[in-house]
Amino acid sequence: MLVNTDRIKSIDIFRGLCMAWMILGHLFDWWLKPEDRWIRSIMENILEPIGASGFLFISGISIALSYRKRLIKVKASEDYNYRMVRNSYLIRALFIFILAIIYNSTIAIRLNDPSMIWSWFFLLTIAVSLFLAWPLLKIPKVFRILIGILIIIGNQIIVSLLLPHEGNSSIYGFFFLVLYNGFDQDPILYFFPFFLIGTVIGDMIFDTFYMNNEINNRNTYIRQFWIPTIVSGILLVIIGVLFEFPRFLIRKSFSWIIYSLGIDFCLLSILLFFEEFKIIKIKKSYRLLFYYSYYSLTIYLAHNLLYFLFLHQLNIFNIWFFVAAAFISIGVILRVIYKKWGGLASIKTQIGILSMNLTLKIEERIKLKQSKIMVNK
Repeated sequence: MLVNTDRIKSIDIFRGLCMAWMILGHLFDWWLKPEDRWIRSIMENILEPIGASGFLFISGISIALSYRKRLIKVKASEDYNYRMVRNSYLIRALFIFILAIIYNSTIAIRLNDPSMIWSWFFLLTIAVSLFLAWPLLKIPKVFRILIGILIIIGNQIIVSLLLPHEGNSSIYGFFFLVLYNGFDQDPILYFFPFFLIGTVIGDMIFDTFYMNNEINNRNTYIRQFWIPTIVSGILLVIIGVLFEFPRFLIRKSFSWIIYSLGIDFCLLSILLFFEEFKIIKIKKSYRLLFYYSYYSLTIYLAHNLLYFLFLHQLNIFNIWFFVAAAFISIGVILRVIYKKWGGLASIKTQIGILSMNLTLKIEERIKLKQSKIMVNK
């Protein structure tokens, strides 16, 4: 059966919402006066499940979909093989890793703190998640879920052992530096499970939306995807809220991780349900969030230019006007950019193109070397 290559709008909406919240959170961090920062804490308690955790979750879904589509292409084409799938994936991860180190280095220079070069800001977490996920994409979904659960539980033990050694020159201090430096950011052991479990959901989406011969049967969709994900999401939310209540409001707590996974499951399930059954026409609103999704990496880097605009100058009342103006301006700019340049202005797209070009060059050299060996024989 041919694979359907249509974009699933719900994935773009989810990713766009994650990016919009991250920008909103940063603007409130940067622009609010210190005495009004309490509103930022309230917003974080409510919306943080669709922040970095949500973005990593939806990134895992996208990676799994891309991986499965490429495996189909390997079977259908003699000019495309599994080695090329692997190389393009790892090269892409390497490019994002290099970009993350450059980004961290600018922060290290600004703060005069060399240790910030290896700090778990968002980009570094994504890059390392990509590397860690590659060997796991080939194993069954249930084992990926078990690995994710083990990391969530094991991380609680590891961080309790290493946290007292933060800043020490001992071996424990070194491991803390590697695993948790920039502790208030997005350390890998806290956030990789979101990415890994996202790959499981991505496989489920692929099997349900792309490969199912009964794709037009909505009962199949309900049975194979929607019920398992929405029920799992609701259960995770309930467990997260009730376990050590009210610690589910504290970012990176064990309860928060469970709760956030549940919120991500539920939100994606609801969006896909609305899209599949056309309950709400999302075309117009989708377009704006599509820009935030399509240019997510570009926006993440570019929005840092807004840091100094109203640094700690706005209060709880007037900040809403300036934040709204910023979002409207960003939306208009992205619309113009998309119409004029399209993927040329998307760092994510360009990284994908560069990765594939390098993969093709590597493949040419490998085949040339193999042909020379055959001639010599």
